[in-house]
Amino acid sequence: MKTVFKTLEQAIEAGEYHPEVLATFEEWDELSRIMQFHLIRKALDNRRRDLVSQYAEVSNVLDFSKKPQLQFVLENIQRSIKELEAERERLYVEYSS
Repeated sequence: MKTVFKTLEQAIEAGEYHPEVLATFEEWDELSRIMQFHLIRKALDNRRRDLVSQYAEVSNVLDFSKKPQLQFVLENIQRSIKELEAERERLYVEYSS
């Protein structure tokens, strides 16, 4: 299912940080590169906050030891956090040049 955001602000708040997605909004091209990067950083922070929150929710499930499938979920969230940090580094390099 494709997520459709009505505004650039909604996309940023939801943690959408991919420049190619953000570029689909009219106002994106009107922003300076510095402002684009500011919004990307905000979206990255929002996405990271959401992933950490998901991790905490899963970790706090009652009787965690009786639900081994949750370990797989935690590993997926950890992988997503690592991928997000790699993307953050890539975008910092891209937007700092």
